[in-house]
Amino acid sequence: MKYSSIKNLKPIEVKTAAHPIFVYLLGTNGWYDTELGNTICTYIKHDNFNIIVDSGFGIQYLEKYCNFNNPSYLFLSHLHIDHICGLHLLAKFRFKKGLKIFVKKGLKSKLKRFLSKDYTVPINLLPYKCQIYELNDNSYPTNLPFKVVCASLKHSVPVLGYRFDINSKIISVIMDTGYCDNAVKLSRQADLLIAESSYLPGEENKNWPHLNPNLAKKLAFKAQAKKLILTHFAADKYLTAKQREL
Repeated sequence: MKYSSIKNLKPIEVKTAAHPIFVYLLGTNGWYDTELGNTICTYIKHDNFNIIVDSGFGIQYLEKYCNFNNPSYLFLSHLHIDHICGLHLLAKFRFKKGLKIFVKKGLKSKLKRFLSKDYTVPINLLPYKCQIYELNDNSYPTNLPFKVVCASLKHSVPVLGYRFDINSKIISVIMDTGYCDNAVKLSRQADLLIAESSYLPGEENKNWPHLNPNLAKKLAFKAQAKKLILTHFAADKYLTAKQREL
Protein backbone atom coordinates (compact mmCIF):
# COMPACT_ATOMS: atom_id res chain seq x y z
CA MET A 1 0.00 0.00 0.00
CA LYS A 2 1.69 3.18 -1.15
CA TYR A 3 1.48 6.38 0.86
CA SER A 4 -0.23 8.10 -2.09
CA SER A 5 -3.15 5.65 -2.06
CA ILE A 6 -4.03 5.99 1.62
CA LYS A 7 -6.14 9.11 1.05
CA ASN A 8 -8.48 7.15 -1.19
CA LEU A 9 -8.36 3.87 0.68
CA LYS A 10 -11.12 1.44 -0.21
CA PRO A 11 -12.52 -0.18 2.94
CA ILE A 12 -13.45 -3.80 3.45
CA GLU A 13 -17.19 -3.95 4.10
CA VAL A 14 -18.78 -6.43 6.49
CA LYS A 15 -22.50 -6.34 5.77
CA THR A 16 -24.98 -6.62 8.62
CA ALA A 17 -28.75 -6.44 8.92
CA ALA A 18 -28.39 -3.12 10.73
CA HIS A 19 -25.43 -0.77 10.58
CA PRO A 20 -22.68 -1.55 8.04
CA ILE A 21 -19.15 -2.12 9.26
CA PHE A 22 -16.15 -0.82 7.31
CA VAL A 23 -12.58 -1.94 7.95
CA TYR A 24 -9.67 0.29 6.92
CA LEU A 25 -6.10 -1.04 6.84
CA LEU A 26 -4.39 2.25 7.68
CA GLY A 27 -0.99 0.64 8.27
CA THR A 28 0.09 -2.74 6.89
CA ASN A 29 3.81 -2.90 7.72
CA GLY A 30 5.60 -4.66 10.49
CA TRP A 31 8.76 -3.16 12.03
CA TYR A 32 9.12 0.12 10.09
CA ASP A 33 7.57 2.33 7.42
CA THR A 34 8.46 1.99 3.73
CA GLU A 35 7.07 3.34 0.47
CA LEU A 36 4.68 0.36 0.53
CA GLY A 37 3.00 1.30 3.79
CA ASN A 38 3.12 2.52 7.35
CA THR A 39 3.42 0.46 10.52
CA ILE A 40 0.38 -1.44 11.65
CA CYS A 41 -3.00 0.11 12.39
CA THR A 42 -6.48 -1.27 11.67
CA TYR A 43 -9.61 0.86 11.95
CA ILE A 44 -13.11 -0.64 12.28
CA LYS A 45 -15.80 1.95 11.58
CA HIS A 46 -19.38 1.61 12.80
CA ASP A 47 -22.13 4.22 12.69
CA ASN A 48 -22.11 4.43 16.48
CA PHE A 49 -18.49 3.89 17.52
CA ASN A 50 -14.86 3.53 16.41
CA ILE A 51 -12.58 0.55 17.06
CA ILE A 52 -8.84 0.90 16.45
CA VAL A 53 -6.48 -2.05 16.76
CA ASP A 54 -2.84 -1.11 17.30
CA SER A 55 -1.25 2.26 16.78
CA GLY A 56 1.62 2.18 14.36
CA PHE A 57 2.22 5.25 12.22
CA GLY A 58 -0.72 4.24 10.03
CA ILE A 59 -2.92 5.85 12.67
CA GLN A 60 -1.98 9.25 11.24
CA TYR A 61 -4.60 8.70 8.52
CA LEU A 62 -7.41 8.15 10.99
CA GLU A 63 -8.76 11.67 10.61
CA LYS A 64 -9.43 10.98 6.93
CA TYR A 65 -12.02 8.31 7.74
CA CYS A 66 -12.97 8.51 11.42
CA ASN A 67 -16.12 10.06 12.91
CA PHE A 68 -14.61 11.71 15.98
CA ASN A 69 -18.07 12.47 17.40
CA ASN A 70 -18.51 8.79 18.26
CA PRO A 71 -17.06 6.92 21.26
CA SER A 72 -13.64 5.51 20.37
CA TYR A 73 -11.78 2.44 21.61
CA LEU A 74 -8.14 1.53 20.97
CA PHE A 75 -7.06 -2.08 21.54
CA LEU A 76 -3.32 -2.74 21.68
CA SER A 77 -2.05 -6.24 20.93
CA HIS A 78 1.29 -5.60 22.65
CA LEU A 79 3.91 -2.95 23.25
CA HIS A 80 6.45 -3.53 20.50
CA ILE A 81 7.31 -0.15 19.02
CA ASP A 82 5.78 -0.75 15.58
CA HIS A 83 2.43 -1.26 17.33
CA ILE A 84 2.55 1.79 19.61
CA CYS A 85 4.76 4.42 17.89
CA GLY A 86 1.64 6.16 16.58
CA LEU A 87 0.52 6.92 20.13
CA HIS A 88 2.86 9.88 19.79
CA LEU A 89 0.23 11.32 17.42
CA LEU A 90 -2.73 11.18 19.80
CA ALA A 91 -2.51 14.92 20.45
CA LYS A 92 -3.29 15.49 16.77
CA PHE A 93 -6.82 14.07 17.10
CA ARG A 94 -10.00 15.33 18.73
CA PHE A 95 -11.97 12.43 20.11
CA LYS A 96 -15.10 14.32 21.18
CA LYS A 97 -16.25 11.53 23.52
CA GLY A 98 -12.80 10.57 24.66
CA LEU A 99 -10.60 7.57 23.95
CA LYS A 100 -10.40 4.34 25.91
CA ILE A 101 -7.20 2.32 25.47
CA PHE A 102 -7.06 -1.39 26.29
CA VAL A 103 -3.90 -3.35 26.96
CA LYS A 104 -2.96 -6.73 28.41
CA LYS A 105 -2.99 -6.99 32.20
CA GLY A 106 0.37 -6.01 33.67
CA LEU A 107 1.31 -3.59 30.88
CA LYS A 108 -0.59 -0.47 31.97
CA SER A 109 2.31 1.03 33.92
CA LYS A 110 4.70 0.52 31.01
CA LEU A 111 2.25 2.11 28.59
CA LYS A 112 1.72 5.10 30.88
CA ARG A 113 5.48 5.51 31.04
CA PHE A 114 5.60 5.64 27.25
CA LEU A 115 2.75 8.18 27.24
CA SER A 116 4.65 10.61 29.44
CA LYS A 117 6.42 13.92 28.92
CA ASP A 118 9.76 12.13 28.54
CA TYR A 119 8.55 10.74 25.21
CA THR A 120 5.41 12.55 24.03
CA VAL A 121 2.43 14.63 25.16
CA PRO A 122 1.41 13.16 28.55
CA ILE A 123 -1.91 11.35 28.57
CA ASN A 124 -3.40 13.83 31.06
CA LEU A 125 -2.58 16.76 28.75
CA LEU A 126 -4.30 15.41 25.65
CA PRO A 127 -7.13 17.64 24.34
CA TYR A 128 -9.72 15.01 25.33
CA LYS A 129 -10.26 12.45 28.07
CA CYS A 130 -8.09 9.36 27.64
CA GLN A 131 -8.15 6.33 29.93
CA ILE A 132 -6.19 3.06 29.98
CA TYR A 133 -7.73 -0.27 30.98
CA GLU A 134 -6.16 -3.67 31.45
CA LEU A 135 -7.61 -6.91 30.07
CA ASN A 136 -7.18 -10.41 31.46
CA ASP A 137 -7.04 -13.43 29.20
CA ASN A 138 -10.54 -14.40 28.08
CA SER A 139 -11.89 -11.03 29.26
CA TYR A 140 -15.44 -10.09 28.34
CA PRO A 141 -15.78 -6.33 28.97
CA THR A 142 -19.48 -5.60 29.43
CA ASN A 143 -19.55 -1.81 29.34
CA LEU A 144 -18.88 -1.47 25.61
CA PRO A 145 -21.35 -1.04 22.71
CA PHE A 146 -20.02 -4.27 21.18
CA LYS A 147 -18.75 -7.62 22.46
CA VAL A 148 -15.06 -8.43 22.54
CA VAL A 149 -13.08 -11.44 23.73
CA CYS A 150 -9.29 -11.48 24.05
CA ALA A 151 -6.75 -14.23 24.57
CA SER A 152 -2.97 -14.59 24.77
CA LEU A 153 -1.10 -15.47 21.59
CA LYS A 154 2.36 -16.92 20.95
CA HIS A 155 5.11 -14.34 20.51
CA SER A 156 8.39 -13.20 22.05
CA VAL A 157 6.46 -10.95 24.50
CA PRO A 158 2.90 -11.00 25.92
CA VAL A 159 0.38 -10.43 23.09
CA LEU A 160 -3.41 -10.34 22.96
CA GLY A 161 -5.55 -11.33 20.01
CA TYR A 162 -9.10 -9.99 19.72
CA ARG A 163 -12.49 -11.27 18.61
CA PHE A 164 -15.09 -8.53 18.08
CA ASP A 165 -18.81 -9.34 17.87
CA ILE A 166 -20.51 -6.38 16.18
CA ASN A 167 -24.16 -6.71 15.17
CA SER A 168 -23.72 -10.51 15.24
CA LYS A 169 -20.78 -10.30 12.83
CA ILE A 170 -17.40 -11.57 13.99
CA ILE A 171 -14.19 -9.72 13.17
CA SER A 172 -11.04 -11.36 14.53
CA VAL A 173 -7.72 -9.52 14.64
CA ILE A 174 -4.69 -11.74 15.14
CA MET A 175 -1.41 -9.86 15.38
CA ASP A 176 2.17 -10.97 16.12
CA THR A 177 1.94 -14.67 16.85
CA GLY A 178 2.94 -18.13 15.80
CA TYR A 179 0.24 -20.64 15.00
CA CYS A 180 -1.53 -21.55 18.28
CA ASP A 181 -4.80 -22.82 19.73
CA ASN A 182 -5.93 -19.41 21.00
CA ALA A 183 -5.55 -17.93 17.52
CA VAL A 184 -7.88 -20.64 16.23
CA LYS A 185 -10.40 -20.10 19.03
CA LEU A 186 -10.52 -16.34 18.49
CA SER A 187 -10.97 -16.84 14.74
CA ARG A 188 -13.65 -19.55 14.92
CA GLN A 189 -16.19 -18.97 12.10
CA ALA A 190 -15.20 -15.30 11.86
CA ASP A 191 -16.90 -13.30 9.15
CA LEU A 192 -13.57 -11.53 8.70
CA LEU A 193 -10.20 -12.71 9.96
CA ILE A 194 -7.44 -10.11 9.84
CA ALA A 195 -4.17 -11.93 10.40
CA GLU A 196 -0.55 -10.87 10.44
CA SER A 197 1.76 -12.32 7.79
CA SER A 198 5.19 -11.12 8.81
CA TYR A 199 7.23 -13.96 7.36
CA LEU A 200 7.62 -15.09 3.78
CA PRO A 201 5.90 -18.31 2.63
CA GLY A 202 7.40 -21.28 4.43
CA GLU A 203 9.54 -19.15 6.77
CA GLU A 204 9.35 -19.66 10.55
CA ASN A 205 11.36 -18.71 13.64
CA LYS A 206 10.57 -20.49 16.91
CA ASN A 207 12.46 -17.84 18.90
CA TRP A 208 10.42 -14.99 17.40
CA PRO A 209 7.06 -16.52 16.36
CA HIS A 210 5.06 -14.96 13.53
CA LEU A 211 2.66 -16.19 10.87
CA ASN A 212 3.44 -16.55 7.19
CA PRO A 213 0.84 -16.87 4.38
CA ASN A 214 0.79 -20.67 4.71
CA LEU A 215 0.18 -20.57 8.46
CA ALA A 216 -2.44 -17.83 8.10
CA LYS A 217 -4.23 -20.03 5.57
CA LYS A 218 -3.98 -22.99 7.94
CA LEU A 219 -5.45 -20.83 10.71
CA ALA A 220 -8.33 -19.63 8.54
CA PHE A 221 -9.24 -23.15 7.39
CA LYS A 222 -8.96 -24.66 10.88
CA ALA A 223 -11.15 -21.89 12.30
CA GLN A 224 -13.56 -22.02 9.34
CA ALA A 225 -13.26 -18.27 8.90
CA LYS A 226 -15.29 -16.90 6.00
CA LYS A 227 -12.77 -14.34 4.77
CA LEU A 228 -9.05 -13.86 5.42
CA ILE A 229 -7.13 -10.60 5.06
CA LEU A 230 -3.35 -10.54 5.46
CA THR A 231 -1.50 -7.56 6.94
CA HIS A 232 1.60 -6.69 9.03
CA PHE A 233 4.09 -7.61 6.29
CA ALA A 234 7.66 -7.44 7.62
CA ALA A 235 9.22 -4.38 6.00
CA ASP A 236 12.57 -6.08 5.51
CA LYS A 237 11.07 -9.15 3.84
CA TYR A 238 8.19 -7.92 1.70
CA LEU A 239 10.11 -5.46 -0.43
CA THR A 240 7.71 -5.15 -3.38
CA ALA A 241 3.98 -4.80 -3.87
CA LYS A 242 4.10 -7.90 -6.06
CA GLN A 243 5.26 -10.01 -3.12
CA ARG A 244 2.24 -8.87 -1.12
CA GLU A 245 -0.14 -9.46 -4.01
CA LEU A 246 1.17 -13.00 -4.45
